[in-house]
Amino acid sequence: MTDKPRADLVETLDIQDILEMIPHRYPLLLVDRLINIIPGKSATGVKNVTMNEPQFQGHFPGRPIMPGVMIVESMAQTAGVLVIKTLGAESKGKHVLFMSIDNAKFRKPVVPGDTMHVNVEIMQQRGPVWRFSGVVLVDDKKVAEADFSAMIVD
Repeated sequence: MTDKPRADLVETLDIQDILEMIPHRYPLLLVDRLINIIPGKSATGVKNVTMNEPQFQGHFPGRPIMPGVMIVESMAQTAGVLVIKTLGAESKGKHVLFMSIDNAKFRKPVVPGDTMHVNVEIMQQRGPVWRFSGVVLVDDKKVAEADFSAMIVD
């Protein structure tokens, strides 16, 4: 086994790169960084969950828990950046739109102070439709998973 870096591996995309690739903005931008990117295959999104996020005012007062729908959205945004990175110049002027979700499971609450590692893998791509599998880890423990799809549109 070799420790040489892979030529197809992009080390990191920071928040500025992400802002150039997807249209999401605060308070609905739910990925801070991408690491371990293998275009056409997989990527890991990193989301630092902080108490000052607006959803925690109402979900839930006295016991803040990241809403499951927002965890799934972080998977979708990670996948969207992966698609844009995979398509390269071909992605110019296109958007990645969430289409469906299947087999979503939430195993443990995500709370302020947690760092979510959002692992997304491309399962299939047919024309403009892409299928993904996502697993979210906090402290190396699975907190959520889902299969989902998206479509590339002009």
